[in-house]
Amino acid sequence: MLYLDNNHLQAIGHCWGELESRIVAALRLMDSGDYAQPIKPYLRYGNPANRIIAMPAYAGGAVQAAGLKWIASFPGNTLNGLPRAHSVLLLNKPDTGVPYAMLNSPLPSVARTVAVSAVMLRHFLQARPVVKRIRIGIIGFGPIGQHHYDMCGKLFGEWIDEILIYDIKALKPETPIIQEADASYRRRTRLAESWEELYSNCNVIITCTVSDDRYIDQPPLAGSLLLDVSLRDYKAAALEQIQFVVVDDWDEVCRENTDIELLHLERGLTKNDTCSLADVVCRGALGKLAADESVLFCPMGMAVFDIATAAYWVEKAKSLGVGLDLGMA
Repeated sequence: MLYLDNNHLQAIGHCWGELESRIVAALRLMDSGDYAQPIKPYLRYGNPANRIIAMPAYAGGAVQAAGLKWIASFPGNTLNGLPRAHSVLLLNKPDTGVPYAMLNSPLPSVARTVAVSAVMLRHFLQARPVVKRIRIGIIGFGPIGQHHYDMCGKLFGEWIDEILIYDIKALKPETPIIQEADASYRRRTRLAESWEELYSNCNVIITCTVSDDRYIDQPPLAGSLLLDVSLRDYKAAALEQIQFVVVDDWDEVCRENTDIELLHLERGLTKNDTCSLADVVCRGALGKLAADESVLFCPMGMAVFDIATAAYWVEKAKSLGVGLDLGMA
């Protein structure tokens, strides 16, 4: 069994274009039906803010892997100097069930989340050829926000006029991920003083918070893309005029107090009122957009994406000679 920890994965590094391609391939697998993915259960005990989620899946096609992601999210950890999320991924051979790789790091989960955003953003831009420039706003600058910042610069830098960042904790321009960015990208980076300042100036909004309370109470700029990564930032009034809603999986995302569940309960939103990310990628669903129509994308996180991207990390590790061989029991 190959064992990869945080240091191994950091040594491999992120190739966002390759990870984006893996998500697209996984979406095509899902669209073809060559996958299995039961609804993920949430384990809660003690503090209801904490949860551990089991995410099993099988991905067929060229991936040929089954497995499980076991991910814990304990928001209070950050107050004690610990990461909020801890994740372990186990991969099994699909024909025998033999486990062959373990990834003990939150990085694959973060990278998968960001790669899904890249897929959605690319298709949004392709559907809006008249939009030559974008202004990106990132609310929340923890690991997921920082990796979104890195991805946007490397994959979409040519479209970006400015990128604004806001975090409830005071940020400094010396933040390492900003300092390590390309000089041109750094010059287009600005730290906002409030989420309102950011929100009113950007047409691509990426929410990456761990907020307990919804706070965004105003509609976005016309023609915006809302990448609702953290899923619980918008009050219903802010989304009242948005008719184009994209989800990764309706049954997964319409629960657990997400913004989709909020719209379902308060506006009567149903599955038939949304389209899937597979519809966007495989059937060009965004081609129906009017120029001033905004899009809400709510990704709950698909286990198939985790298995497909975990298989990618294992391939890279083997090609680079990275990781520990634990042998067989």
